[in-house]
Amino acid sequence: MPAALRIASVNVNGVRAAFRKGMGEWLDGRGVDILALQEVRASTDDLVGLLGEEWDVLHDPATAKGRAGVAIASRNRASIHRVDLGPDDFDSAGRWLEADYEVGGRIVTVVSAYVHSGEVDTPKQVEKYRFLDAMQERLPKLAEHSELALVVGDLNVGHRTLDIKNWKGNVKRAGFLPTERAYFDRFIGAEDEPDYNRGAGLGWVDVGRRTAGEVPGPYTWWSQRGRAFDTDTGWRIDYHLATPALADTVQSYVIDRAQAYDQRWSDHAPVVVDYAI
Repeated sequence: MPAALRIASVNVNGVRAAFRKGMGEWLDGRGVDILALQEVRASTDDLVGLLGEEWDVLHDPATAKGRAGVAIASRNRASIHRVDLGPDDFDSAGRWLEADYEVGGRIVTVVSAYVHSGEVDTPKQVEKYRFLDAMQERLPKLAEHSELALVVGDLNVGHRTLDIKNWKGNVKRAGFLPTERAYFDRFIGAEDEPDYNRGAGLGWVDVGRRTAGEVPGPYTWWSQRGRAFDTDTGWRIDYHLATPALADTVQSYVIDRAQAYDQRWSDHAPVVVDYAI
């Protein structure tokens, strides 16, 4: 791998459909070293066939066929990978995949995560909180395992009002509930804390917010309904959460937003970050 390690993450909303719409062309020209995918919704054979032999592919499909699914593809082989998250009776299949990569003599741990979307006052929201609880327990262990650790993916929560264009209209909806956002206060730190996003909370850094600064967005997901994409009425729910040591190596952070609605191959945009390892 090169000195600048390029890691991209995207919810593909079905990888087969994404490739039909142009994902392959995007990937061919992007120089990605490690690619984390969410909502794969395909078999491992499908995924390997689409990406090609030059990629080493790890894939954790969901228990229910055709649902969720996370993957990590890389230019070199992972030294170890793990998929278990939470208690034994908790089904996290297709939503959490960890992999270790040797880069410049150091171990970089990458997690592809897909948090439940949830729905207020339904079992879906209960499962979302169970996942966030398990994630909260796992994050400190990841940081202990490797000082260069990274959790990427569709985390389905807008942490702050800056992360949602129409935040006032969504304060009672899943994805922006105060209880959900409080988890991110614990992961990253609360915005009213002096050490917010400097390794506060559980010690993780929101690379997107640190890079963009105190500005609206930039957003990573737009509803397929109406003109949300055209008017940039979006949500920033796709993250790179890094340990401080890794966050300090960031060279660039880019959201590959399509030029036009009809050029999109997912309702999410890829988040591409260069780390100087």
